[in-house]
Amino acid sequence: MADLPLVLLHAYPFDARMWNPLRESLTARIRLITPDQRGLGRTPLPDTVREPGLADAARDLLALLDKLQLDRVVLGGCSLGGYVAMALLRIAPERVGGLVLIDTRASADSPEAARNRLVTAERAESEGIGGWLADSMLPNLLSDKAPADVTRSVRDLIESQSPSGVAWALRAMAARPDSFDVLTGLDVPTLVVVGEEDSLTPPEAARAMADALPDSELVVIAGAAHLTPLEAPGAVSDAIVSWWERRFSG
Repeated sequence: MADLPLVLLHAYPFDARMWNPLRESLTARIRLITPDQRGLGRTPLPDTVREPGLADAARDLLALLDKLQLDRVVLGGCSLGGYVAMALLRIAPERVGGLVLIDTRASADSPEAARNRLVTAERAESEGIGGWLADSMLPNLLSDKAPADVTRSVRDLIESQSPSGVAWALRAMAARPDSFDVLTGLDVPTLVVVGEEDSLTPPEAARAMADALPDSELVVIAGAAHLTPLEAPGAVSDAIVSWWERRFSG
C-alpha cells in the first residue's frame, strides 16, 4: 500500500487552501490530493440540489476518485472533512485503505447544535456571510495564542466562501447520522489528531473515535484548538508523516 495517495478534505467553512501550510512537507513524501467540497472554494453547488446530505458530498469524492482512476486511497478530513470521510465509509468502504481524522467527531449533532446550524444557514442565505460569520466562529476555531497572521488567514478563508455553499454545508452537517457503527467495523490503519484546546470536537471525542477503531493511533496537539492544520501545521504534518512511514512505507 506504499503507493496509496492521501486525500485530505477541508473543514467548514473553508476550502482546500487550508492545507497549504502542510502541503510542502506532505508532498515531499506522499502524493497529496486536496479537493474543494461542493459549494465551497472553486467547486460550485450542483444546479439541482436535493435535501442537503453528506452522502452527496461523499459521492462527489467517489466521482473524483473514479476520474483519477484511484481504486483505493488513504482518506483524511478535518471537521466537516471528517464527517464526509465517514459518509464515504458508509457507502464505499472498499475505497479506503487508511483513515486520518483531524478535529472531528463520530457522533451526530445534539438537537440544539443542529438547530443552531439551521438558524445560521438561514442567516447566511438571507444576509450573506460578510463579517458576522467569521466573528462568530473565530473564538472557537483558534486558541488565544494563535498568531495574528493565522487569524487573518482564517478570516479571509471564511469570508471568501459562497453563502449558498455555507448554508448547504450547515444543513448537511445538521442532518448527519452517528457514525460509530462505521468506525467499529473499519479494519484499516487510522490516525486520529485533535487540538488539546479544541472545544468544538474536544479530545474526549477524539479518544472515543480512537477507542472505537480497531487499529488506531491518537495524537493530541498541545496548545492548539479546532483548526490544528492552520494553527499547528508542523505538528500535524509531523504526526501524519510519522504515522505514514510506520504504516505505509517500505
